Order: sequence, then C-alpha cells, then structure tokens
Amino acid sequence: MGIPVFILAGLLVHCVFLVSIFDIYFSSPLVHGMTPQQTPLPPPAKRLVLFVADGLRADSLYELDSSGTPRAPFLRGILENNGSWGISHTRVPTESRPGHVALIAGFYEDVSAVAKGWKENPVEFDSVFNESKYTWSWGSPDILPMFAKGATGDHVYTFCYAAESEDFGAEDAAKLDIWVFDHVKSFFNSSRSNQTLFSALNEDKVVLFLHLLGIDTNGHAHRPNSREYQENIKQVDEGVKEIASLIDNFYGNDGKTAFILTSDHGMTDWGSHGAGHPSETLTPLIVWGAGVNYPQKVTTQLFEDNFLKEWKLENLKRLDVNQADIAPLMASLIGVPFPLNSVGTLPLEYLNTSALFKAESMFTNAIQILEQFKVKMSQKKETTLSILFTPFKPLSASEQINILKKIRLYIEQQKYDEAVSLCKTLINLALEGLSYYHTYDRLFLGLSIAVSFVGWTTYVILVIIKAHTDLTKTVSANKKKSTVLFYGFVSAGMIIAFFLLIQACPWTYYIYCLLPVPVWYAVVKEISVIQDLATNVLSLHIGQFIGFLLVCILGIEILVFSFFYRSALTVGLLVFAGWPVITQLWIQAKTKALIWTLLCVILAIFPLMPVVGREPNIPLVIAAGLLTILISLFLLAYFCKSENKYRDNEDLKVYFYQMFSVALSTYVVGSTHDSLKIKQGLPVMNQIISWMTLVFSPVLLLLSPTFLFERLFSILLSLMSTYLLLSTGYEALFPLALFGLMFVWINMEQEALQHYGLSLKPKLAVFNFTCTMDITQFRQLHLDDVRRSFFFVFFIVTAFFGTGNIASINSFDPASVYCFLTVFSPFMMGGLLLLKVAIPFVLVSCAFEAVQVTTQLSSKSLFLIVLVISDIMALHFFFLVKDYGSWLDIGTSISHYLLVMSLTIFMMVMNGLAQLLTTQRLGLPRRNKHHSM
Repeated sequence: MGIPVFILAGLLVHCVFLVSIFDIYFSSPLVHGMTPQQTPLPPPAKRLVLFVADGLRADSLYELDSSGTPRAPFLRGILENNGSWGISHTRVPTESRPGHVALIAGFYEDVSAVAKGWKENPVEFDSVFNESKYTWSWGSPDILPMFAKGATGDHVYTFCYAAESEDFGAEDAAKLDIWVFDHVKSFFNSSRSNQTLFSALNEDKVVLFLHLLGIDTNGHAHRPNSREYQENIKQVDEGVKEIASLIDNFYGNDGKTAFILTSDHGMTDWGSHGAGHPSETLTPLIVWGAGVNYPQKVTTQLFEDNFLKEWKLENLKRLDVNQADIAPLMASLIGVPFPLNSVGTLPLEYLNTSALFKAESMFTNAIQILEQFKVKMSQKKETTLSILFTPFKPLSASEQINILKKIRLYIEQQKYDEAVSLCKTLINLALEGLSYYHTYDRLFLGLSIAVSFVGWTTYVILVIIKAHTDLTKTVSANKKKSTVLFYGFVSAGMIIAFFLLIQACPWTYYIYCLLPVPVWYAVVKEISVIQDLATNVLSLHIGQFIGFLLVCILGIEILVFSFFYRSALTVGLLVFAGWPVITQLWIQAKTKALIWTLLCVILAIFPLMPVVGREPNIPLVIAAGLLTILISLFLLAYFCKSENKYRDNEDLKVYFYQMFSVALSTYVVGSTHDSLKIKQGLPVMNQIISWMTLVFSPVLLLLSPTFLFERLFSILLSLMSTYLLLSTGYEALFPLALFGLMFVWINMEQEALQHYGLSLKPKLAVFNFTCTMDITQFRQLHLDDVRRSFFFVFFIVTAFFGTGNIASINSFDPASVYCFLTVFSPFMMGGLLLLKVAIPFVLVSCAFEAVQVTTQLSSKSLFLIVLVISDIMALHFFFLVKDYGSWLDIGTSISHYLLVMSLTIFMMVMNGLAQLLTTQRLGLPRRNKHHSM
C-alpha cells in the first residue's frame, strides 16, 4: 500500500470510528406517529404564563441576602403563601436550547443535537406550545424561533429583540428582561383596541412565554455573586409581579390563570455552564394560580442537602422534579395533549384538583409514554428478522393490556391512589422499554467497531515492522493462496451485506459491519510477516521483551488515567524529569539535562492548577506577555552573536515585528478588561487590533527564516500574540513552559542519537528545515523511537489537559474571547475557544517535526508508532463508554472517546500543518541558502 493510499485509508477508517459513536450512542431517541393523549376532564386553568429566567440558580433565588431579606420578595411571598415550590433538576449538557426543549417539550436532547445547531432544532418534535390554541412568546432570537418553526399551523407567535442586544460587555444586560416586560405590557394594552387579538387572548388553552435572558448574560459577564446578577434577580421579581398583576386585571381576576417560574439551567460561581456542577443543574421552580396547590406546612423533610436550612424554608414542603416533568404539568393545567415525545412524569403534588382529575391525568401520561414505546418496538421489529428479534419481556402485549385494564378498573372503583401508583409503574416500564429498543443494536455495532479497531491497529504494527525495521524478511506471497483469500473475504462481505439488506438496516450499518472485512483481509495478507515476527520474538531474551511490553502498557495506562485525573500528567512529567539519569544522557550533557529536569518540574505544576472556578487574573496574562518579550530579547541577542554564514541579518526585523505584536496583545488584554470592568464595553480599536493580530500573525511567521531555532522561535511569538488575547489567567504562562521543554527536547534527542553511532548527526545551529526532504533512507526504527513517539503523544495530551479538562472545555465561559467580541455568537466564540485549545498542540507538533527530521527518521515511521499508541488509547475509551449512571458520567465517557479519536485525526492534520509552518517561507527568492549538512 503506497503512502497516499495508506494515509487516505487511515483517515477514512478513523472517520468511521469517530462517526460510529454517534450512531451507537447519539442517534435521536425521538419517534413519530403516536396518537395525541389528552385528559378527558375539564382543566383547572384556561391559560398558562411561563417565566423562564435563563441562567438563574436555585440558591440565588431562594437564599436570603446578607441582611436576611429575600432577593425576590414577590416570589418569596408566592411560595410562602400562594403556591408550591421546589427544585427542577436539569441534565447535562446544561445549555439553553436543551434546557428549554426539556421544559417545553418534555424530553432531554442528546448531545449531538447541541452540536448541530443553536437556532434551529435538528429534529422535529412536539411541544406544549404546539398543542396550545395560541402561544405568544417574547425574548431571545436564539430560543423562541425553534418552537415556532416546529409548530403545526400558525398559532405560535414570537417577538424577539435583535441578536446584537446579547452583549456580554454591555453596561447592564437587565435591559433584555426590561425589553420583554415592556413589550408584554404594550401587547396587552394594544389588545384592547384589537378585537381579533382580544378574542384570541380570551380563548382556552392559551400560553404566554416570557424568556428572560438578562440574568444569564449578567452571570457570564460579571459572575453569579456579582451585584449585577443579584440586582437583575430583583428586577425580574418586580417584572414578574407587574406582569402577574397585569394579567389578573386583564382577565378580571377570574382565577383561571396558572403561573410557572423556572430556569433552563443554573451557573457556576465563575459564570459558566455546560459541564455538570450542582450549581448548573439545580434550578428553581415556583408554581401558583389556577389548579396549583397552596404551600404545605411540614415539620421534617427528607433531603440530604442543607439547602432548606440555609434558605429558611425547612417548614414549607419542597417538591423536587426532573426538568422534563414540567411539560406534562403545563399540559395538565390547561388541558392540552401531552407533548408526543415527552418522557416527563406528571408531578401530582403540584396540583390542587380532584383525586379523579389527578388519576385521569396520570393515566393520560402513562398512555402517552406507552404510545412511544409501542412505536419504537414496532419500528425495531420491522427491521429485525423475526427469529432474531428479542422483545422487551417486562412489557409484553398481554402485560400492557393487563396493566391498562387494572388502572381503568381502579379509577372506576375510585381507588385513585392505587391507579396513580400503577400508572407510575407503567411509565417506568415504558421508559425502560424505550431505552431497551433505542439501544437494541448497540451490542453488534459496538462489536463490529471493536473488531475493526483491533484489525487496524494490528495492520499498522505489521506495516511498521515490515517497512521500518530489520525484524522480518519480505516474502513473496503465493498467488494461488492470495486469490483464495481474496474471494473468501469477498464472500464473507457479501453474506454480511445480504444479512443487513433483508433487515432494511440504515446505510451506515453497512459501513460499520463491513469495515472489518477489508481491514482483516489486509492483516491476513501479511501472514508471512507475522510468522517472521513470531520467530524473532522467540529468539529474543524473553525477559527483555516482557519488560519492554510492560513499560509500554504502563505508559499508555498513565495517559488513559490522565483523562480522569490530570495529576497523572504531573506524575508522568516527574518521571520524564528523571529520564537523563536513567539513561546515560546526564553524563553526556549535564547542562541540557539539568534544564530538561527543571522544565519538566515547572510544567508538572500546571496539571495541579484549578481548571474552572477561578477568577480572571489579568496581571498574570500581562506578566506572561512581558516574559515572552524578555525571552525574545535574550534569544535575539543569541541569534545576532551566532556565526551562521547562511543567516541574513535582515531577517531579524521579522522578530521585532512579532515582538511588537506580542507587546500590543499584552496591552490590548489589559486595556479591554479594564474597559469592561468599568462597563464601557469592548473598545473598537482593541477589537480591530485583536482580529488583525489573529489574521497577520501566521503571515509574519512565514516570513521568518527556516533555520530550526529561528523558525521555532518565530512560531512561539506568532502563537503567543494570539494566545495572550484569548487568556484570562495563569494559562497564558503555559505555552512558554511547554515551548521551553519542547526546545530542550529537540536538543536532548540529538544527544540520544549517538547511542546508535550515527555519523550524520546534524548541527542544530545551522540546521535548515528546507533541507530535510531526503531523510527516509537514513536509518530504520529502534526501540528508542517508540519512546520518542510516546513522548509526543504524552506532550499532546499535556497540551490539552495542562490547563483544562472535559468539564472546562464543555463549560461556556466567554471571558476568554472578550478581546475579539462580547456580543453573543456561539459559533464564533466556540471557534476562538477551539483555536486557544489548538495552539499548544501546534507547538508540540512543530517540535516533533524538528525531532523527527533531526534524528533522521521519516515522519511516516514515527507517526505510525504514534498512531498505534493513540488507537490503543481510543480502544480503551471505546470500552469505557457508559450508557448508564448519571448523564454526566455518560457524557464524560463519550467525550473521552471522541477526544482521543479526534486526536488521532487531528494529529494527522497537525503533522501536515507542522511541515507547512516549519518548511514554507513567503517572499521573493534571496541568495541560495541550501547546503549539505
């Protein structure tokens, strides 16, 4: 297999591995074709008002301030005197769109839906708004349109402010909520002179939705403990009071309006959400009005947390719900069909209705979820051979009929408690059955991918051994055997394809199930290599072989462990610090070894630092900028003194421009955050400089000389000028420590070369990246090259986890991009944050490029070893993926797999980018600098 074909095959195989996880774990759980289910009794309310205070934490609303008074006196009065209250437990990811879908449609979106778009939902779904007679909504253009677009007919109306209003750098985001309250008031005032609107407002089954984004925006910009966030809560409280009074007066206090106030998600102390901290997943729920229970006095409550005592609410019954339970509650209050895809369970304790109404509503809830189960089962049955189909036994057709008959009998006999209890049992069974059929194909798809994984890794190892070592001798294949082998695998592929065809499987299943065929065909074709290898291994000292194997396993396990505990990287770096002592490098190069040890220890500190929960520390960012300039001056002085006759002194001007860019970035960071602190917004000039720096930094880099140290130095300066603009604290120092270690690593690898007695050891001072095109013939792989590749993978993982973890990447903290923009733009902000994550990767990749060319190895041979290491890690995480436990556990395990799989593909891209950044140069041709080394 040629190099281009191998690279293409590798990319395709890894893309399949990566995409497969979405089919296996992230396929949409929604089904269509159910019959709408509605409670047959008249509802207690004619209309519903839903207030969603985006980003409002439960404790921020319920707790008393330092003077012992409530932050939201009106809402406090409601829960003490007029309504019911509790905590709504959200799921990860705690983002705005999924939170609103759970509230209004009753189901939890899968993570893939979050990735597919913020403003539009990737799948069609039913909602309380869709089932209503009329819905009017006011608020954010990021949330409201998706509920209107998914509605059948023209009865969901939206009133949105401009997207530019969502500015994290604005003086006070509470204006967003004031906009909503003002427009609702104007709406009701105008309805008095508009007979059509007035008539519509007086219909039954009406919903009014007020989306209040100010608290969320102020939380991101100023943190939840800030005066702005807490003042915004008071303003929302006053606004809710005014709107509730306005609506009651409009309808003549008819007592037919139900009110609900809740939040889509909370927020961490540091102003982010998206991971799974309790401050993000605990949101308030206050319900009052028509059909809602009054406060229930109690003496004891069974909650393990200490919130009730802190909030001085221990004597009022707290009614906790899952976020998806709010949708059936809303549907029940106004008498609309339960959303078709809802998986919520009606929280009966919130209802102040007859026992019959509660029982009938619960029965409707059970039937609605059972309908989803039936559709899901029939879909799976249609696409599975009858002899292979295994039904969900706890809820067989006869069992369904039996339970439904019992519930109906209990209701007729007025045994309402028994009916409700049996309904809850039926709901739980139906939800279990939905999960069972949703994951029905997971086992055989997972096995197919695992078999492909093992086959691919085996094939890459065989390619390494065959092409880059002296362990085997090439043996020509027997043509007759090869033909039999080929037709054997083709036949196996045809059988698998036929099996999938008769089951009407999706086209992606063909890819996952057929992939092992060509992969294992490639492995079996190399049977002669396997035989040679087995012979050579047996002739080796078995103790040495086992020792080498154990070291490899231990190294990979440390890498895997670091995904769960960042401190494992600290342990690894401290072990690396002793590398010169373990080998003989300490004797050969004492100064370099000492610096290596020192830098390993310095870098080992970063994984021990907090990743989230820290306040911005702009002085540290400024210090990092000044330190970069200081190091630059020292290196420039060194380059000026260097006696390199091939170096053009005019090239040094490029570095002065880059140093000026770093200085400018340092100034912009300090200036921007000072401006935001005094609420003057993002200065336009700072924004222009930031974007120009981002665009022109790579251009300056490509103008610099391609000599090894000069080009690497230029890469650091170019990346640092952008990285500083994206930093808010100690992480600004991380690239400096990482680059220092990479710089010494290149030198240390030079010292390690003499172990092989290589006479063509290049002199690094005059080494030019453009003179490295013909090194593939220099030497074969040695065991030490496995160590080099492992170092590279370890440093890549360190580049990612050195200042962050899965939770910190998931958490949305826009403070890092304030130099570029403050107006909410998820894709732009996300792109800039990904760039920040990628910059340390680029530093490591460029250093590895330098290592492989100076140690006279082809990038292919070293990269193949890297591929094997990362694939073994990926297979690890494939088996560690969970589909049980908390949503955070499930999400984290999948994130680990996605990260390693992305890393494998990403390193292929990084390899090409590193070659571009190290070898290419812009500008007119100058005097010939090429020379033999």
